[in-house]
Amino acid sequence: MLKLLPQHLQTIYTHAETTYPEECCGIILGHLTNEGKTVVEVMPTENAWNAETAADFPKDDTLDYSKRQRYVIAPQVMLQAQREARERNLNIVGIYHSHTDHPAIPSEFDRQCAWQEYSYIIVSVQNGKASDMKSWCLDDNHQFQQEVIENKI
Repeated sequence: MLKLLPQHLQTIYTHAETTYPEECCGIILGHLTNEGKTVVEVMPTENAWNAETAADFPKDDTLDYSKRQRYVIAPQVMLQAQREARERNLNIVGIYHSHTDHPAIPSEFDRQCAWQEYSYIIVSVQNGKASDMKSWCLDDNHQFQQEVIENKI
């Protein structure tokens, strides 16, 4: 279970809509407990995907390797987020990104690049408007399973 506040959801929706038609991405900081993950902060990041970064990732049959269908968070941004989280006694509990004009369902590329312990929020942006959000976690067989999102008040 992933517990978020309404302002966390709004930050993700706004980021997704403002970067449309490109995918957005960001880092989710929070606490890990026996009951799930509690989000403390959502950190929007730049989508650093380009031809150079594409060379470091698995290839698939998708012809469009642009920011419209791919995202990457720069390694130095991830390292800085890890440092900041540690200093604040938090963890990186997940990553979010958008799917432009596609459902909030992970692609095979998303699965290949995912890390076991993270939650992966995907927000679907249809014609520039955020329309659906789902969270996913990898199981022991490295397959995505949908995760419950609890909207805390």
